[in-house]
Amino acid sequence: MGKKIVTFGEVMMRLAPPGYQRFLQANSFDATYAGGEANVAASLAQYGHDAYFVTKLPPHEIGQACRCFLQKYGIKTDYIKMEGSRLGVYYLETGASQRASKVIYDRQDSAIAKVQPGEFDWPVIFRDAEYFHITGITPALSDSAAAVSLEAVKAARQAGVTVSCDLNFRKNLWSSAKANEVMSTLMPFVDIAIANEEDAEKVFGIKADNSEVQAGKINDAGYQAVCRKLVERFGFKKVAITLRESYSASDNGWSAILYDSALNAFFKSRKYDIHIVDRVGGGDSFGGGLLHGFLTGMDNQRTIEFAVAASCLKHTIPGDFNLVSVAEVEGLMQGDGSGRVQR
Repeated sequence: MGKKIVTFGEVMMRLAPPGYQRFLQANSFDATYAGGEANVAASLAQYGHDAYFVTKLPPHEIGQACRCFLQKYGIKTDYIKMEGSRLGVYYLETGASQRASKVIYDRQDSAIAKVQPGEFDWPVIFRDAEYFHITGITPALSDSAAAVSLEAVKAARQAGVTVSCDLNFRKNLWSSAKANEVMSTLMPFVDIAIANEEDAEKVFGIKADNSEVQAGKINDAGYQAVCRKLVERFGFKKVAITLRESYSASDNGWSAILYDSALNAFFKSRKYDIHIVDRVGGGDSFGGGLLHGFLTGMDNQRTIEFAVAASCLKHTIPGDFNLVSVAEVEGLMQGDGSGRVQR
């Protein structure tokens, strides 16, 4: 039987030109729905867990369409409030080879950005929950969203729920100084921190030595030091960092490390060289895989291997959601990365 997980944040409509077209070429846009915490919930729902997503959606047909989209992939929407006037939008132009992907946001005054403390009954929401997941995107939406994020992590701690947070720094939403100020108030209530190779530097000024992400150069020792510094500052039980080596927009190296502070031990995954179909949501799929490992009692090494294999597969799937099964992830972990037709 699956475990109950709660996620909280913004979900947006994603509008993308077909294939690899540029915005200037597009005569149509493919519409899906996505958001950091919703993406994590989608992964966990595919793995058989009871994944609840908490947000606010406008009570018109677009909000209803978004809610139906979430339900289609098994995400539980019981705690969603249908209030507000608009759903945020983001436009995605998919890059290839040396041309980077591009994202344009249109999310100002979205329903969830106007959320106020006291609107959600967190003790009820967290009843019987095992985990609560949030990202650094949600408190960046507005001062009131930051206040509700703090309210939520405090309530989760009070309810005995394990809290995970993906730092997910977004320069288009706030400055590094503001992120440091706000995220530092949330971190004392977080048990598991998730970051990519740049988040810790952009949010907390903690940089990995001897690594050049753009040149595809990753130094494991530097990121181990980042994990230790994060634990020293905030007391996290575990820290996971994804390591993306950007050879081009089409080809990346992908791996991760996990630090268990109680054991003072690091666990490094195998590295995958990925030819990318859609990298958006890759970090969220890693977070979903990581939480699945913890929820099902996997040891640290197997957990990081599951999370990296799951997120490797996500890079092959259009859209933000990682629509893969546990069996497919385990198949890749066991070495079946040939891509041969499964009959």
